[in-house]
Amino acid sequence: MIVVHHLNDSRSQRILWLLEELGVPYEITFYRRDAQTRLAPPELKAIHPLGKSPVITDNGRVIIESGAIIDYIIRHHGNGRLQPRMETPAYDDYVQWLHFAEGSAMLPLLLKLYVSRLGEAGAPLHPRIESEIANHLGYINNCLAGKPYLLGEAMTGADIQMSFVGEIAATRTDRTAYPHIDAWVHRFQARPAYQAALTRGGPYSFA
Repeated sequence: MIVVHHLNDSRSQRILWLLEELGVPYEITFYRRDAQTRLAPPELKAIHPLGKSPVITDNGRVIIESGAIIDYIIRHHGNGRLQPRMETPAYDDYVQWLHFAEGSAMLPLLLKLYVSRLGEAGAPLHPRIESEIANHLGYINNCLAGKPYLLGEAMTGADIQMSFVGEIAATRTDRTAYPHIDAWVHRFQARPAYQAALTRGGPYSFA
């Protein structure tokens, strides 16, 4: 059985959501962030040397990285659900979103958090960071125009992987300036599987 090593207020929440969407049985091992540093506890290093979440174990395998975990679960447990057929152009778009989430979109959002802690020393970096946030969110917003999910009418693992970007954007900028993103976030947060994952995973904050 899949075990999700779940850190509170982290990207592992979207792995719980994926499993709920697929109806795949799973167990959760809970870990708590340090109240002062907000870092993961050292116990996670016993699962994987990086000591980060999300991480899953399944049949003796240890899988890290959100995109790789989503890909693994869908390929091994999805029975063709939540991804386009591999021979279609939509599959290439799907893979692109899996990489874009952490490879591009999250970087300026994280930089805004870290640079803000530098006070005046970080001020020269803010215009470039804000420009990159607007660039990436504008791209996502345009891609969502006229459709409920990133690839069209049906939700896929790409939406689950990208969900954290949409959610954390509300804490780093005015997300209502990107109405298609804002509507998309409210849409997927209303899904029963998303709500079931919150019930199992516990309180979830992106601040």
